[in-house]
Amino acid sequence: MASNDNERKETIKAISDDGYEETRRSRVTVEDPDATLVEHLDDLRGMLIKSAIVFVFFFMLIFLTIQYWFPYLSKGHDLIVRGPFEVIRFYIRTAGALGIGLSLPFICRFLWQFMRPGLVDKETQFLKAYFPLMFLLFLGGLSFGYFVVHPVSYYFLIQMGEQNFEVLVTADEYMSFLLISTMPMGLIFQLPIVVLFLHHIELLDAALMRKVRKYVYFALLVITALIAPPDFFTHLITVSPMIVLYEISIYIVRIRERRAAKRAARKAAE
Repeated sequence: MASNDNERKETIKAISDDGYEETRRSRVTVEDPDATLVEHLDDLRGMLIKSAIVFVFFFMLIFLTIQYWFPYLSKGHDLIVRGPFEVIRFYIRTAGALGIGLSLPFICRFLWQFMRPGLVDKETQFLKAYFPLMFLLFLGGLSFGYFVVHPVSYYFLIQMGEQNFEVLVTADEYMSFLLISTMPMGLIFQLPIVVLFLHHIELLDAALMRKVRKYVYFALLVITALIAPPDFFTHLITVSPMIVLYEISIYIVRIRERRAAKRAARKAAE
């Protein structure tokens, strides 16, 4: 009797209610992408935990060392704070913003690991091939914002204010302006990758990009007005690389289309 009960328990444990054997796995894989909602949520929880750990690490690293490297970011400007609470707010906001920025490559990596089982081979091959370029473009955008957009717009606005006022800039305001003029540029420089991906999955071609060029330029102006500091000179500096990147994207897509046409012609000849 006892042996029969043990066999029955083992059978119930091995077979689910619908008659299929249960399979337990540590995570969803490319070889076995089909999973239950609970398994997907478990993978999502793991991704969020790893992302949070990376963010907390960079947050603490920046928070504890900010007094050593901030003088280099301030570039010798005379900055003030208006009270002890503003010092804490400045430390927290700065560590949070830079922590997110430094964590972004790792978060993208974790997100890629989570999404990869659900992607088709075409999408996977594209992301694997262009991920290094995405990272380099992001760094290029940050560099352009830090060395071009930020100093030009900052000096322009300060000189405009000094004509009528005594300008006092707080450390918190300076850091906010620095982040606004640099971080969005890293995202803007991803435009060629977005265009190439849409072309790779056959949703975009060079002819369509040329056809909607004027509408894209208008959209870029609107985006610039939303993310750039509020003066026309800075808007002009910001929108110029966006337009150049869009034209470069058209050129790259046209080259890819020509190569694809040549390969198709060779196959047809064979």
